[in-house]
Amino acid sequence: MAGVLLIAGLWCWGYLARRLAPGGNTDLTHFDAIVVLGDPADSDGNPTPTELARVTEAVHEYERGAAQHLIFTGGAVHNRFVEAEVMARTAEAQGIPQSAVVVEPEARDTIQNACYSVRLMKAREWGSAEVVSSPWHLERAGLIFSRLPVAWRTHAAPALEPESGIFRDAKGFEETLKTVRYLVWSRPIERCEP
Repeated sequence: MAGVLLIAGLWCWGYLARRLAPGGNTDLTHFDAIVVLGDPADSDGNPTPTELARVTEAVHEYERGAAQHLIFTGGAVHNRFVEAEVMARTAEAQGIPQSAVVVEPEARDTIQNACYSVRLMKAREWGSAEVVSSPWHLERAGLIFSRLPVAWRTHAAPALEPESGIFRDAKGFEETLKTVRYLVWSRPIERCEP
């Protein structure tokens, strides 16, 4: 019974933490960079619909003037293709100049996406970022970015294709599990030193 209560308590903690996660710490509308969080490419090295949605929204934000630089972050986590490189090529194919693109190719999870992107920003003396990702991912990303020394705000990349309720429920379940892992293990253990 104690184990069931512990699991239920952790689940509730993760769920509430996601739902109450900040969406930013600034009211800025123009940023030094747009940080695009990674997602795996397909087995042929092409962007998946999720990855393409994130890049396309970041391109729209760049064209709107939200920032003059895009940071694509993500390593080769699920296959041999570096997520950031696939996203950068996709953005360049959509008209983004190579000079506006920064690639962070090492991150293996959302914590590293945030940490390594902020390192790149600090090296360039950039202090603000709009963080672009899928809506279901931004809550946990907000928890992570809230602990970093940068002005930031999240921006959701809408899906390019309709998502089923089952897909959204599965992603919500997965994100709650990852949030529990972050709260219990990653936040105290995996320190980010940007």
